[in-house]
Amino acid sequence: MWSVISHAYGRFKRRSRIVTLGAQALVRDEGGQVLLVRHGYRPGWHFPGGGVQPGETVRQALERELVEETGVTVVGEPKLFSLYAHFDEFPGDHIALFIVDRWTRSQTPRPNLEIREHRFFRLDDLPPGTTAGTRRRLQEVAGGLAPQSAW
Repeated sequence: MWSVISHAYGRFKRRSRIVTLGAQALVRDEGGQVLLVRHGYRPGWHFPGGGVQPGETVRQALERELVEETGVTVVGEPKLFSLYAHFDEFPGDHIALFIVDRWTRSQTPRPNLEIREHRFFRLDDLPPGTTAGTRRRLQEVAGGLAPQSAW
């Protein structure tokens, strides 16, 4: 029994040293509406984005995820808003949030297993189920609040 516990602890200890990084985008249109996505594998509305893959920069990950999930292509430099700890889902996870005001969209992806829906919303008319973290980030950006350290 002790060897099983020791082995499990060792795996957890090694896993807890792993650091992961995700890139998400607060994409705004000319009217100030924000682009949100609804996933097929987790509840709620979120910013589009995803994990940084090995050999990929944060910006490359951001651009890849935006095209894959929403068809949005970044024009110019996205603005890094803040870096957040996201330890509630994984002990070493971090999220880089970028603001994207300059973009194009030549085609809009159809709903699929990963992204069920993506739409622009007014800040005063966010959809039910918009996650608490997403709402907090919108308040930080739109309200000029200092970013929190945790997502």
